[in-house]
Formats: sequence, structure tokens, C-alpha cells
Amino acid sequence: MKQQILLAVGGFLLLLYLFFLGQTVEKKPAINFSPIISPGSSFSIDAYSQSAIQKLSAVRQNYVLSLQNNISRGDVKEQQLNDYNALASFWKDSLNESTLYDFYVAQSAKLVNSEKSLTFAAQLILKDLRVDPDPLKKGWKAEQAIELFEKAIEIDPNNDSLKVGLGSCYVFGKGMAGDAQETMKGIQQLLAVVHKDSANMQAQLVLGIGGVISAQYDKAILRLLVVVRYDPDNLEAIFWLADAYAGKGDKENALKWYKISKQLVNNPHYSKEVDERIKLLK
Repeated sequence: MKQQILLAVGGFLLLLYLFFLGQTVEKKPAINFSPIISPGSSFSIDAYSQSAIQKLSAVRQNYVLSLQNNISRGDVKEQQLNDYNALASFWKDSLNESTLYDFYVAQSAKLVNSEKSLTFAAQLILKDLRVDPDPLKKGWKAEQAIELFEKAIEIDPNNDSLKVGLGSCYVFGKGMAGDAQETMKGIQQLLAVVHKDSANMQAQLVLGIGGVISAQYDKAILRLLVVVRYDPDNLEAIFWLADAYAGKGDKENALKWYKISKQLVNNPHYSKEVDERIKLLK
């Protein structure tokens, strides 16, 4: 039964995050927390970009290729920055292509190399990777965000928010795709923050989520209860708390928290998905 619950977590999480982001809610395929990436598999941004360009009209292809050529030929920082920003805007505004938008925003941020630009790009990619159903892309996005957070931390080493973001990348990236070592890297980053400031609720939340992912249900429950007591309407914490109890085999408390999440959301589609999860408990 525990395995059944975990098998459904990934798909339901995507539904949950789409709800948070205000996007159209649709049922997504489940993601298991056991390894689901074949050894040697990887995501290539170059191949992805080439494939996306091939689908464009001739006029748009020429525009994108011209900007890319300018970047490869140019050695003036300002010109490169303008081209990165133009490509980012093109993929976002013309096609709503988040992966390529993220990539060019990241390239721009690394060129500027300010805490503000690096943090913006890192948080943007972290947000996107959490709703990406493709484990290879999820892992690649996590790598990009990790690099950006690390560069920002070099500039501001005492910024706990950046450290929470960095730890979150490990948990929600390859950790969510089944890499236990990545989950533990994230947990260690986050523990350093809560040892310094136990009232950091975002760190406590992600630690609780990491506990569920790594099947450390008792630890996860303790963390998530801290968050819920601090913020009783925190839907994400409530959902994961229900899953933690479900994974532990505590049906009574799992049902309690699933029902609370339904009351908070008050959305028929969401309620239907929760009811499907509740069936797994019975």
C-alpha cells in the first residue's frame, strides 16, 4: 500500500503545483520515487533547441539563428546580453517555451553575474522544474538552478534564502526523479539552515518533503507539523503531511489531512483527485 501511495505522488504534485500557479489543472502521469532514469540518459539543450527551431516558420528560424550567430561571433558583453535577452523574450512571448526561456535567462544572468540576476534566474528555473513531468528535463533544470544559486551564494554567503533554494533544487530535481543521493544533498543543505534558524518555514517544509521522498516518514511528519502549526492554511505542507501519514500506514491521520486539503482548495477537480488517493488507503 505504501508503494501505491508513492506511485501516485508525482502526478498529484503536478496537479497541486499547477493549482498554486493558477494554470489549467489537468491530470498528469505519476512519477515514482524509485530510480526512473536509465543509466547514461541525459537531456541535451542543444538538441532540444535544434528540434524547437525546426518547427518554426522560415522567418522565425532566420531570426533565432541570426541571434544565436551573433552570440557565438560576438565578444562584446553588452551585445551578447542583448541577444540572450532577445532570445529569452522570443521563446517566452512567441511560443511560451519555458525550457528555452529558462536557458537564455540563465545565460544572461551568468553574464551579468549580480546577486539579483542570478537569484531571479535560479528561482525561475526552480519554480519551473517543480512542474516539469519529464525527469530528464527536471534533472537538467535542477543542474542549471544549482549553478546559479551557488554563484549567488558566492556573492552573498550569509543569505539563507539562497541556501534553501539550493537545497530545494536537489530535492525537487533529481531527488524527485529517484536519486536518493541528490535528496540527501538537499537535506544536508537545508539542515544547515534550520540549525541556524529553526523558524525558517520554507526550509522546514522542503525538509519535510525530502523526508517523504526518502521514506523517512516520522521525520517528515515532525517537520511538516511544525509548518502547519505555523501556517494552518499551507496547502503544500498539508498535502505532503497526508502523504507522509499514508506512507507510514496511518490511515486515520492521512484521511484527516487529505480532507483538510479538500476543504481549503474547494475545487471539484482537486477533490476528485484527492478521493482517488483516499481509495488507495482502503
